[in-house]
Amino acid sequence: MFKPLGALLGMFSRDIGIDLGTATTLVIVHGRGIVINEPSFVAIDKRTRKTLAIGAEAKEMVGRTPASIIAIRPLRDGVISDFDITEKMLHYFIRKVQDRRLFNSSPRVVVGIPSGVTEVEKRAVHDATLSAGAREAYLVEEPIASAIGADLPVNESVGSMVIDIGGGTTEVAVISLGGIVASRSIRVAGDEMDEEIIRYARQKYNLLIGERMAERTKIAIGSAHPLPQEQTITIRGRNLITGLPDAVEVSSVEIREALSGPVALIVDAVKSTLDETPPELVADLMEQGIVMAGGGSLLQGLPERLSEETHMHVYRADDPITCVVRGAGKIVEDLDRYYKVLATTQRGALAHSR
Repeated sequence: MFKPLGALLGMFSRDIGIDLGTATTLVIVHGRGIVINEPSFVAIDKRTRKTLAIGAEAKEMVGRTPASIIAIRPLRDGVISDFDITEKMLHYFIRKVQDRRLFNSSPRVVVGIPSGVTEVEKRAVHDATLSAGAREAYLVEEPIASAIGADLPVNESVGSMVIDIGGGTTEVAVISLGGIVASRSIRVAGDEMDEEIIRYARQKYNLLIGERMAERTKIAIGSAHPLPQEQTITIRGRNLITGLPDAVEVSSVEIREALSGPVALIVDAVKSTLDETPPELVADLMEQGIVMAGGGSLLQGLPERLSEETHMHVYRADDPITCVVRGAGKIVEDLDRYYKVLATTQRGALAHSR
């Protein structure tokens, strides 16, 4: 007998999972693995609104362009701040991974979104994905995608907890039976940490540094807990008093002080989520531990700090940066199995297509 049209189209396309991050966009293709890991940057000409570069090439232009060209991030704090530019970026990444040799290469796409977004923001991501060339678009909340990517039993009647620290948002969620039982989404994450380092350098040393230098400093010596051996790094920028280039050596103790505010907010979000979690699930978490995902989880000493604060075992997932996109990839491979975890607005569309 003839197969349904959707099944036939599926034979001629490679479905896609996307982690549409504030700082980085990752794309996984069924059968090929992760094929794109690029910064979420777009360079445009202000006069014509023409797109000049996307991804890594656009990020290289940050702070180095003439007045007529700007390099921007179309997503801020985990939400779309510029729909048109986001659509162009999605279109670029989706088209980049498609196999033109296939009869019909319009893929089904699952996109990870922050759990705190509004229905309007969900619709914006959904519409942008369809406009970018997807045959079908589905949304999944990032904490659930992270948990699936970290191989947690999200569909079982056991509690799993994930802390996903990205560029714009920190997502904390307790998951059971395919749904989020308790959660917090705060717009404090890697970007806020970079801003605090910039603020610290300006206030203490009258040194104006850029976002790239702040990020490099955070990665090199940033920490949330005393290190076995404290470290130093030289930061470079412009002296605000003389107006001339200057360099200052700072220690990991100073950077830890600079990051204390954002780290404290993340700790509070975790504690608040645990406070709302039913005792049966808390018992599960005490046995299973809490998993961390996202690029922000790589901050030195953060698992140790959270373990001390929660009295539970906190650990990083394997390859935490790719947890969301790997989870999205697993979902798009088996939509029936993960039907419950899709964002509420998408369930009706999937049920209709089945």
